[in-house]
Amino acid sequence: MARGFDNDSIMGKAYDGRLIRRMLPFVAPHKLRLLLAIALLIGAALTEIVPPLLVQQAIDGPISAGQLEGLWSIFALYAGVLVSNFALRYLHNYLINSVGQAVMMDLRLKLFAHMQRLSLSFHDRNPVGRLLTRITNDVDALNEFLTQGMVMILADLVTLTAIIVIMFVLNWQLALISLATLPVLALIVLIYQRVMRATYRIIRERLAQINAYLNEQIGGVLVTQLFGQEPQSRKHFAHLSGQYVDANVHAVLIFAIFMPTVQFMAALATAALLWGGGAGVLGGWASLGMLVAFVQYTQRAFEPIRNLAERYTILQAAMAAMERIVGVLDTQEEVRDPEQPKRLPTPVRGTITLENVVFGYAPDEPVLHGINLQIPAGQAVAIVGATGAGKSSLVGLLARFYDVQAGRIMLDGVDIRTVAQRELRRHIAAVPQDPVCFSGTIASNIRLHSQTISDEALRRAAELVNAASFIERLPGGYDYAVRERGSNLSVGQRQLLAFARALAFNPEVLLVLDEATSSVDTATEALIQDALERMLRGRTSIIIAHRLSTIRHVDRIIVLHKGRIVEDGNHEQLLAQRGYYYRLHSGLEQQIVVS
Repeated sequence: MARGFDNDSIMGKAYDGRLIRRMLPFVAPHKLRLLLAIALLIGAALTEIVPPLLVQQAIDGPISAGQLEGLWSIFALYAGVLVSNFALRYLHNYLINSVGQAVMMDLRLKLFAHMQRLSLSFHDRNPVGRLLTRITNDVDALNEFLTQGMVMILADLVTLTAIIVIMFVLNWQLALISLATLPVLALIVLIYQRVMRATYRIIRERLAQINAYLNEQIGGVLVTQLFGQEPQSRKHFAHLSGQYVDANVHAVLIFAIFMPTVQFMAALATAALLWGGGAGVLGGWASLGMLVAFVQYTQRAFEPIRNLAERYTILQAAMAAMERIVGVLDTQEEVRDPEQPKRLPTPVRGTITLENVVFGYAPDEPVLHGINLQIPAGQAVAIVGATGAGKSSLVGLLARFYDVQAGRIMLDGVDIRTVAQRELRRHIAAVPQDPVCFSGTIASNIRLHSQTISDEALRRAAELVNAASFIERLPGGYDYAVRERGSNLSVGQRQLLAFARALAFNPEVLLVLDEATSSVDTATEALIQDALERMLRGRTSIIIAHRLSTIRHVDRIIVLHKGRIVEDGNHEQLLAQRGYYYRLHSGLEQQIVVS
């Protein structure tokens, strides 16, 4: 069973080598630039420890000797170090951010392609907002980790190590005095990390709640407005936002305590150094220039320690993001292609056979029970029944959005589970009840960017389904700009576009999911009914309808009840039987909503 990732509170370890190794393939193509960026950053970090040495040389040399002209060479060297640091930092930032952007693009493409391959059951379990968070927020967290996290942590460690080594080389007594507060500071950092870990988990949980709620409310804004629930919706969103603000404020307060504490420890170390170093200058075992250099090194030693604590949050966010991204990438398709797929006979005729088909979305709750059905090529079949009878499930199995749990489904005598999904769906088209439109043009919505559908075939498909008349009246015709979800088209126009799309791909098998005319006016319904009849000619067709009056023209009607076929025949035959279909048609069972 595919692995879900409903829990956005995944935190994992502060550092997980397994997750890092999983991300290496995305970094590997850019390793040369990354290594160069790291080298530049280490070089920049090392140049930052040179100025205190130059200050010591200036004080203990020309200044102590009263030879100010000797300062010019030290000044030139000092300026050269600063320019070098600027150049190294600039080149590093350019390289590391270019690598970060390239890695982000590769990772987003990989995630998007993988999500497209995953079965519908995966998308049923995971809200759109959560999936968007994987591709956007979590990938951004990895970019921050790459550009501001791991590489900068390495530079901070190099800087801190170099400072400690130089301090001991210069004067071990002053070095011990300067670093005496480090054990206490290390304990403070450890406590800070533990507290921030728990706080950050809460922040991520509440952000995920906001994203999920926004996705639901924006997608269902029509229902909210129809029932006048905008105030209640805003109130709940304000509640979720307030919780998120509280969590962030709590994190800020913790940080506000931590930073002054670090500054206090740095000030304490400086005070101890001035006291002990002053005694050393007076005692002759330290020079004034050395004391000044140590004061600067002490301040600089606390900076990478402070940075390491701050970058812990970036590291923690990245590990959580990696955990969730790897969770998606590790999710296996429930509907998989065989290792050696078979090919359908050429040409495909469209004969469909179901043998003892059993299926349920939960293994122990079957929706379909032992379905046996033979649909000859070119026959138009309607499937009717009450809500929950298994009609849509049957169509989903035919398109292999799901796999049967028992039995088999065959197309032209070939088990569809032995055929690659892409190959199977080249011969099957579906028209949903709620037609999907994408932002783009009318033409791109019909051909879905396919390179195999010519302009002539596209226009012919539109004409056959009665869509050409309204398309040609639009500004720009087939180049008319369609807004997101087709919001600037009527329901009927979107339905006709869906018909044109299905016909343009010229499938041998046509699936019409649910009633296509349930939300349109009478004139548009007549156009759609005429278009539907044209589409069915010469194709194996399976239609699910709300209204029984719309399927009289089909060759055959299958009646499902509680996941079983209870009647099979044409309209007149089923009415003559005066059975389940007759009661549906006569309205004697009005409590049943046929969908």
